[in-house]
Amino acid sequence: MVIKISLLVVFFAVMVAVGLYCRKHSTDVNGFVLGGRSVGPWLTAFAYGTSYFSAVIFVGYAGQFGWKFGIASTWIGIGNAVLGSLLAWVVLGRRTRLMSQHLKSATMPEFFEKRYDSTPLKIAASIIVFIFLIPYTASLYNGLSRLFEMAFPVVSYSTVVIVMAVLTGIYVIAGGYMATAINDFIQGIIMIVGIIAVIGAVLAKNGGFIESLNGLAAIEVEGNAPGAFNSFFGPDPMNLMFVVILTSLGTWGLPQMVQKFYAIKSEKDINKGTIISTFFAVIVAGGCYFLGGFGRLFTSELTFAADGSIVGGFDAIVPTMLSGLSDFLIAVVIVLVLSASMSTLSSFVLASSSTLTLDLIKNHVIKNMTEKKQVFIMRVLIVVFIVISAIIAINKDKLSAIAQMMGISWGALAGAFLAPFLYGLYWKRATKASVWASFIFGAGIMILNMVAKSAFPAILQSPVNCGAVAMLGGLIIVPVVSWITPKPEKAMVEDAFSCYEQDVVVKSKKSLNG
Repeated sequence: MVIKISLLVVFFAVMVAVGLYCRKHSTDVNGFVLGGRSVGPWLTAFAYGTSYFSAVIFVGYAGQFGWKFGIASTWIGIGNAVLGSLLAWVVLGRRTRLMSQHLKSATMPEFFEKRYDSTPLKIAASIIVFIFLIPYTASLYNGLSRLFEMAFPVVSYSTVVIVMAVLTGIYVIAGGYMATAINDFIQGIIMIVGIIAVIGAVLAKNGGFIESLNGLAAIEVEGNAPGAFNSFFGPDPMNLMFVVILTSLGTWGLPQMVQKFYAIKSEKDINKGTIISTFFAVIVAGGCYFLGGFGRLFTSELTFAADGSIVGGFDAIVPTMLSGLSDFLIAVVIVLVLSASMSTLSSFVLASSSTLTLDLIKNHVIKNMTEKKQVFIMRVLIVVFIVISAIIAINKDKLSAIAQMMGISWGALAGAFLAPFLYGLYWKRATKASVWASFIFGAGIMILNMVAKSAFPAILQSPVNCGAVAMLGGLIIVPVVSWITPKPEKAMVEDAFSCYEQDVVVKSKKSLNG
C-alpha cells in the first residue's frame, strides 16, 4: 500500500506542477484552447494518443473483446494504429490545420459554422458534443473503478474519484491546452512502459508467450471449433470487423481528437507527429488488446453466475488478470490507468467547455464577450463538467457495461461529424443540407438504439455495431444529399479552400525550381 500511495502522490504532484507552470500560456482564448497553435509534434502526438486510449480501452474493450475474439482481438489495436492514427494524421492533419486556421475556428462546431456558412449547424453540433460526451466520461470512470477496487480495498473509491477530479481540474484550469499536452506526454510515457511491463508479467504467469497460445488453443467453447481463440481472425470475424471500424474510424469524427490537429505548430511537425502517434498506438492499443486476448486463461479465477455470465461483467476480466501481480506492478498499472483516464478526462472537459463557451454562449447568450471573459467562463465550465463526471463516477453501480456506453458515444459523435468534416476539408460540393442529414442520421440512429434496441436487426442491436454503421452511413449520406440539393455559394467555398492554394516560401532543399 505504501508503494501504491507513494507513486500516486508523485504522479499527482507532477500533474499539478505542470498546470501551474503553464499558466503563462493560457491568458487568451487561442492560448487556453489551442496552446497558441504552436504545439510541437511529440506533445501533439502523445496528446492524440492519450486522449484516444483510456481506461475504457484498457479495462472495458480489452476485456470484452479479448474474451470474445481471443488473440485475434489484437487486430483491433492494429486497426487503431493504422486507420485511427496513421491514416487519420495523413488524411486530416495538414488540411485541418490549414483550414481551421484560415477560417479562425477553434472548435469543430465553429468549423461547421464557417465552412458551411450556418450558425444553426454550430449550435446543433455543440449540443451533440455536450450530450454524447457524458456517457463516454461515465465509461472512463467505470473502468477506473474496477482497478481501484482491486488495488485499494481499504480506500474509499469515492474519495479517489474526488481527488482525481479535483487535481485534473487544477491543471486544466491553470494551464489550459498546453498543460494538458505536456501532461499527456508524461502520461503517455507511463502508459508505454506500463503496458510492456504488464504484458510480460501476465504472459510469464502462464509460462510465456508460446505456452499462453497453447493454453488458448486448448480452450473449447460451445459453438466454437477447438483453437478458435488463438486463430488468425478468431471465432467471429464479422463482429470483429465492426469493432475495428468503430474504434479506428471513429477518431476521424471525435471533436476532442480532431482538435489536436488545430494546435500543431507546422506542416513539418505533422509529418513527425504521424510517425510518433502511430508508434504510440501500436504499443498501447496493440498491447492492450493483445493482453486482453489471453483473458480466457484466467477463467478459473473469475466468478460466474448461474446463467453462465461473469459476475461483474466483462469489465471484471482485466482486473482479475492483474490481481496476482506484485505490489509494484499493480502500482504501475494504477498509475498507467490513471494516466490514461486523466488525459482523456482533461481532453473531454477542455473540448466541452470551449465548445459551449465559443459556440453557444458567445454572441448568443452573452454579447460582446472579451477574451478575458471567455477564458473565465471556460474555466467555470471545466469545473461544472468535472463535477458532473465525478457524480457519474460515484454512482457507477447504475452504469451499464463500459463497451456499450463507449459505443453509444463514439457512434453518435463520429456518425454525426465524421463525414461532413472529412468532405468539408476535401470536397467543395458538400452542402449544408447534407451536414444536417448526417447530424440527424448519426445521432438519431444511436438514440433509437438506446431506446428501441429490439426493433433493430440482431447484428445492429449492439451499440458497437450500430455505431460503425452510423459512421459508414454518413460517408454515403453526405455525397448523395449534396448532389440532390442546391450547390453551396461559390464565393464562400472558394474562400474556404483558398488556404490550400496560398504561395509559401521554402528552402531549396525542400523543393526544386522548374
